Amino acid sequence: MQEVHSVHEDPVTARPPSGSEPLRIALLAPPMVPVPPPGYAGTERIVAILAEELHRRGHRVTLFASGDSEPPCELVPTVDRALWATGYRGDVSAHIDLTLAKAWERHRDFDVIHSHVETGGFLFARQCPTPVVTTLHGRLDVAGIPDLIDEFSDIALVAISASQRRWWPDANWVATIHHGLPLERVPFGRRAGRDLVLVGRIAREKGIQEAIELARRTGRRLRLAAKVHDPDEQELFDALVKPAITDGLVDWKGELPPAQRDPLLASSLATLMLGAWPEPFGLVAIESLATGTPVIARHAGALPEIIEHGTDGFLVDDLDEAELAVRLVPKLDRERIRARALERFSVERMVDEYEAVYRRLAETGSGDGESRVASLPVGRWPVVVPVEPQSGIGSAVPAAPVTGRPGAGRSSVRLGSQRVVAPQEVAR
Repeated sequence: MQEVHSVHEDPVTARPPSGSEPLRIALLAPPMVPVPPPGYAGTERIVAILAEELHRRGHRVTLFASGDSEPPCELVPTVDRALWATGYRGDVSAHIDLTLAKAWERHRDFDVIHSHVETGGFLFARQCPTPVVTTLHGRLDVAGIPDLIDEFSDIALVAISASQRRWWPDANWVATIHHGLPLERVPFGRRAGRDLVLVGRIAREKGIQEAIELARRTGRRLRLAAKVHDPDEQELFDALVKPAITDGLVDWKGELPPAQRDPLLASSLATLMLGAWPEPFGLVAIESLATGTPVIARHAGALPEIIEHGTDGFLVDDLDEAELAVRLVPKLDRERIRARALERFSVERMVDEYEAVYRRLAETGSGDGESRVASLPVGRWPVVVPVEPQSGIGSAVPAAPVTGRPGAGRSSVRLGSQRVVAPQEVAR
């Protein structure tokens, strides 16, 4: 498969960061969805925003992603088409191994590599001679991940919320960086509508059943914009959503692109996020707040870091409290909700913080991994975490010290079922 270059230099907008040289940055994306994604996705949206803004700032960005991705920078295809677009629903670990193999071949071309392939890239991060930082986007308490985090205590990690990282205070967290989106582009719903809205996917952990029940209790229609791809999602749709559509409780929208999803949020009374599942972040929450629409959310996961109770919406513990929140939500100031979201969750803030992480890693050079990471300054990382979870975003606090990287700098490493060979070994 040939490399595809889609670099569009714009002399007006492209600019090097103030007072510093541009960096050579690799972004590793999962192969399931193109970058940017056409519909509902989290990780790929953040990768797309990073690629666009880092390129705009004058950095040399290379994206490792599916061949149908359309970034403004160099693209290295890892598969011809995004796996889910081809109907593939199997194990993706071999395809992630392929992504890592391609990155290994090119690692000397970069100052820093930013991995978004979750724990699949941990061994790569430990062994790669080029500095690697891994952002974890999902839950960290399931499927053997706790053991992996304990084992790979030497690799540089970024959390997307204080809630996500709270079980591993001694892991090598170099930053906690809340997501940012181009929220200034979303429409503003100055006047609240009557309907409730839920955006996401049809899964029990997303609070589908609770949202339908709340609509029933309050006599308000639930506008439901969600994806139904997996068999479990289809089964839940048939069991819960279809009867509610028949009863007139649910206005079914299906999976919507941003151009249709954002106006839906803006024209609603409140966005519901009632699942007990601890969201590692919650992109839907910040999108809703940017439209001025408050969020009624379960007091779980990262949502208390996003929603200030009584200002941006309400944090609830059960349906009785959610019912009260629906009665109180019209009193909230939608202009203030939007202004706070744009200030706290901007693309510029997120990329500034990632840029600082990249520079600190890149400053340590391209030598042996152990000496490189051990030399990083301690306690100066741009960490944004709340002082108390229920009070929203609070003051910056220093991260845990960065430790050494035993075993780094080797010429080859086994990743899953394949052995990835460093360029110098091939040359022999």
